[in-house]
Amino acid sequence: MSEPEMRSDDETRLENPPSAVDPPRHNGHHPAPRQSAVPESPGDLWDKRIAGGLAFLRRRLAGDYEVDEFGFDPELTEAVFHPLLRRLYRDWFRTEVTGLEHISAEGAGLVVGNHSGTVALDALILSTALHHEHPAHRYLRLLGADLVFRMPVVSEIARKTGGTMACNPDAERLLRGGELVGVFPEGFKGIGKLYAERYKLQRFGRGGFVSAALRTGTPIIPVAIVGGEEIYPMLADLKPLARLLKLPYFPVTPTFPWLGPLGMVPLPSKWLIEFCPPIPTAHLVDSADDPLVVFNLADQVRETIQQTLHELLERRPDPFGP
Repeated sequence: MSEPEMRSDDETRLENPPSAVDPPRHNGHHPAPRQSAVPESPGDLWDKRIAGGLAFLRRRLAGDYEVDEFGFDPELTEAVFHPLLRRLYRDWFRTEVTGLEHISAEGAGLVVGNHSGTVALDALILSTALHHEHPAHRYLRLLGADLVFRMPVVSEIARKTGGTMACNPDAERLLRGGELVGVFPEGFKGIGKLYAERYKLQRFGRGGFVSAALRTGTPIIPVAIVGGEEIYPMLADLKPLARLLKLPYFPVTPTFPWLGPLGMVPLPSKWLIEFCPPIPTAHLVDSADDPLVVFNLADQVRETIQQTLHELLERRPDPFGP
């Protein structure tokens, strides 16, 4: 996801992203800035930023902010986490996004993507891309594995940024609430596969994500992500060490563990993200418990993503190109 000569509002906004000091949003949008006859000096701009930052800290310390029933904190996500991720998304990975017209401005949707990369940065980059590129700036509520929510710091960050456990009850509650929900059915089989198997989708499990979509009549939006396989190319998996540490895998990459902490720096691969046309499910609500319907729909989603991955790879012959 050649570009036109005229720059879009979204591109301009990416170069001047919102921060903790921006005015609050109304219905997901920033209010139009007031025009001033006298241009602001750099000193005035920094004064406003400092004042806004202090106001943000006061609200946080006083507990004057809202979280939903899952622990999602929109203010913290937009002020702290998204600006950091946007640097990776825009500057390091040079991400291009297409197919955003398939994501509606409101209402529920189940976004299903391929998983890769040894470390699940693809989920975070997808969430960042959707929020900052989509005209409605929608949040993606990610479903994560149990391991994510057993890790002390990671668990808190996942909850604050809108994540929840990958189980049907939570997924259905979010979908019935009109949220966009993101799921990666390959799980650890996807992010823990060897580099030799890059961009080959693994098994999608038992299709639990399809059942959640069917029960709520929610459209399924497949999304293909190219770029994640190259950030930490896994050359080997030290299974005995993984079992000792109670991890699903222990990766050996060209930089890890040889370079220590520096080995955790992702390689600057070129990313392409494409949202595919939605697959409607409203006419199949009564078939949510039919294994044949669930399997066929899961297979349709998987084939759509796999075919789109092939097309994106043809568009990106050089993994580290511009």
